Amino acid sequence: MQEIVLASQSAVRLRLLAAAGLAVTADPSGIDENMIKARYHGEQTEACALALAAAKAAHVAPRHPGALVIGADQILACKSVRFDKPRDGAEARQQLTSLRGREHALVTATVVMHGHETRWQHIERSRLLMRRFSDAFLDDYLAAMGPAICDTVGGYALEGTGVQLFERIEGDYFAILGLPLVPLLNFLRAEGAAAQ
Repeated sequence: MQEIVLASQSAVRLRLLAAAGLAVTADPSGIDENMIKARYHGEQTEACALALAAAKAAHVAPRHPGALVIGADQILACKSVRFDKPRDGAEARQQLTSLRGREHALVTATVVMHGHETRWQHIERSRLLMRRFSDAFLDDYLAAMGPAICDTVGGYALEGTGVQLFERIEGDYFAILGLPLVPLLNFLRAEGAAAQ
């Protein structure tokens, strides 16, 4: 089987791929995401997410000749405001408070490169409505999440107690977690990099 490399430090993405039966090596790109994000404004969420995913894959691909390198990124936008991973619990509280009772979009972009060639790219757009949870619920949620609150854009982990933040979710579950797993697996099977 062809080597698969995940150009990310995301434990969730790595778990998704491993749970699907893939042998994957993680090699975080370490790119300057803020420099790329600064080029995109307002409603350019899809273009920004795709540029970030492509930059991650392109940065890591030369270190793994012959491998399929997966780059992925997510942009959360509420109206024209973009949210990043919170830096600490206080910022997570601020983000979740501003998203409470509002609908937002989560754009997940994935790019697979082989050497210098982009072999596959995919954008998934999900819409999520956060419920009007109480301040007490928010306190308990932040305490339960601890430092892990800083691991996800928007400060929520849908695969755990973060699901209780929401009233409605429209979109691909796996893409919300970080990777559009079913379309990605279809591509990898076509490339002979996953079981037929």
